[in-house]
Amino acid sequence: MSSSEIWIAFYTILRREIRRFMRIWPQTLLPPAITMTLYFAIFGNLIGSRIGEMDGFSYMQFIVPGLIMMSVITNSYSNVASSFFSAKFQHSVQELLVSPTPNWVVLTGYVLGGVARGLCVGATVTVLSLFFTHLHLHNLFLTILIVLLTSVMFALGGFVNALFARNFDDVSIVPTFILTPLTYLGGVFYSISLLPDVWQGISMLNPVLYMVNAFRYGILGVSDIDVTWALVIICAFIICLFYIGLTLLNRGRGIRS
Repeated sequence: MSSSEIWIAFYTILRREIRRFMRIWPQTLLPPAITMTLYFAIFGNLIGSRIGEMDGFSYMQFIVPGLIMMSVITNSYSNVASSFFSAKFQHSVQELLVSPTPNWVVLTGYVLGGVARGLCVGATVTVLSLFFTHLHLHNLFLTILIVLLTSVMFALGGFVNALFARNFDDVSIVPTFILTPLTYLGGVFYSISLLPDVWQGISMLNPVLYMVNAFRYGILGVSDIDVTWALVIICAFIICLFYIGLTLLNRGRGIRS
């Protein structure tokens, strides 16, 4: 395929993915906005007023970056996992794969579609958070970079999940039993400095901790970890997941039977 044809194929996949979640926005964009508003109201206002300050900020300010990142992670992941598995289930993805479109274009198109949804939800949650507190933007470039890289990483994870999934139940196993626990234990609602030394060490094995804290550093300027390490870890995961996803797609894993 020529470069113009590759671009058309990529743009078509990306546009279709964006139109898919925008068309059903009451199911894709509205629920996370409502859920995060409840988090702000309950954890931020009601419980936060009793907790007081954390790392020099009000509890509401402290948890807002974590909640934004949590919404970006879950929506980037679920969009790609559900979309690509639905294409597998309906046998429509075979038509795409037998076309001259390179597999890396297919992978990139689906992933960026998930990134688009994750960023849309993240932007919505950010605007909603301003009704509850005010945020100090410490480093705009780092904030944007972290949220983009994190969204790409979990969109790739959703793609790999969709390739391995055999039914709709398999699509929800990873978010329910792996992604949700890692997110809640990733420093969204607390600083790991409050934990005993043993649990601080265990928490350092959680990759979500690095993303949440790096994003919090970009907004508030405070972090429990080295931001440079966070960037290295996120980039390493992106490279590995892209390689795994592309390799599985080239082999027809979960598609050819």
